[in-house]
Amino acid sequence: MDRNPSPPSSDAEDEQAAGDSIGNTVYSKHWLFSILTKLIEVISPEKSDSNLNHEEVQTELGEEMENDICKMWDMSMDEDVALFLQEFNAPDIFMGVFAKSKCPRLIEICVGILGNMACFQDICMSISKDDNLGQMLLQHLCDSDSPTLLETSRLLLTCLSQAEVANIWVERIRENPSVYDCVCFIMSSSTNAELLVKVGEVVDKLFDLDEELMLNWIKNGSCQSVGQSTDDSPEERPDFKIVPCVLEAAKQVRSDNPEGLDVYMHILQLLTTVDEGIQAIVQSPDGGRETWTLLYGLVCHELCQPDDPPIIIQEQKSVLASILSVLSAMFASQIQQEYVKMRKNMPLIGSLIRIFQNMEDCGKRSFDNSKKSQPEETEKSGTVEEDFHLKILKDICCELLSNMLQELTKENILEGLNQGHLNEQKCSCAFQNLLPLYFTSVESFLEALREADQTLADSLEKRFPSLRLQT
Repeated sequence: MDRNPSPPSSDAEDEQAAGDSIGNTVYSKHWLFSILTKLIEVISPEKSDSNLNHEEVQTELGEEMENDICKMWDMSMDEDVALFLQEFNAPDIFMGVFAKSKCPRLIEICVGILGNMACFQDICMSISKDDNLGQMLLQHLCDSDSPTLLETSRLLLTCLSQAEVANIWVERIRENPSVYDCVCFIMSSSTNAELLVKVGEVVDKLFDLDEELMLNWIKNGSCQSVGQSTDDSPEERPDFKIVPCVLEAAKQVRSDNPEGLDVYMHILQLLTTVDEGIQAIVQSPDGGRETWTLLYGLVCHELCQPDDPPIIIQEQKSVLASILSVLSAMFASQIQQEYVKMRKNMPLIGSLIRIFQNMEDCGKRSFDNSKKSQPEETEKSGTVEEDFHLKILKDICCELLSNMLQELTKENILEGLNQGHLNEQKCSCAFQNLLPLYFTSVESFLEALREADQTLADSLEKRFPSLRLQT
């Protein structure tokens, strides 16, 4: 008789249960095998039901069957159970489900079980090397069922995160142009934040692993669909571009999912590491205005705001570094575009200086705390890592601010002073971070400042004697 796995309840059953247990767990081999058998029966075409009933069986999953297979899904997080499923060819059974079932819930659960199994290296290697299974899984990126898409993305991310098999999946994805269309469609149209985050993580990982694939996705406006159901004619398929799709996904997650925003900003940053990526951003139909407006709004109106505690910089340092890196690349390449003109971007200078101020405050707090207590060795290494990421943010801030200062005119500076984006304290903070590396930029700014406010310029020269020596 089939039974739900549970610990043996008596001495008489102890010996029998020990032989039935999977590895060191209390889970029953017999019970798990019975569920795999039921799975085979669910997808078996050799049924006496009419075609209509068979269709209904595939579309709807019975409550008892769903409960049982969900228990197997939970159990598959255990390595012994995962190995047992592998031994009894569960991946092959799941392939049968993918090929024959029309039940979205059943497909979702089977992909989820494979995702759990892939967390273990040897099983992940076996799953990844099975090209038929790999192709079927990639086809599920074109599924219309959001839970299935989520589990498929989770499985792909798990495999891409394991160095031993990552290249297998990168090559497989590169050879399947339909993946590009499916991923872009999700990013551009989904409102499911959890799905958008996971798909974003997959794209981020792919771009980080393989620059050639990233270049292909940048260059390909739209690719011919391969290996997917094509109910729509090719001419009806949208002409996807990677940058607008990433921007649309970022807009969806920006307000209530900081993790997702971080992911999509890092994707944009990776795009700017190659010339083709920068051109894809700035040579869009709007000349990059949408990208600049989104990122400008995040820095000036949402992240690291005046009423936030300075320590917020620790939480936001990664996403800020990505955003400012993209803005810096765009500013350097689009200096003639109207949207980067300084009269429109004085608040951005104020935001950059506020980031410097918050980093200085965090540095003082960290120094004070280190004097009060002697941290453990592991804590020391953690602090070093924290400082490393703040240094990256500081370097990016310096590069962008130095470029912007060189473009300021007397009128821009007067506007900045009137609006509170510039004052003696803020200019001093900027100089302290920019000097001596960006001396030329500071000198250029100081020259324009003398025309706008000679008194402030003289005061700053007194605070920074190196400037007076050069003038």
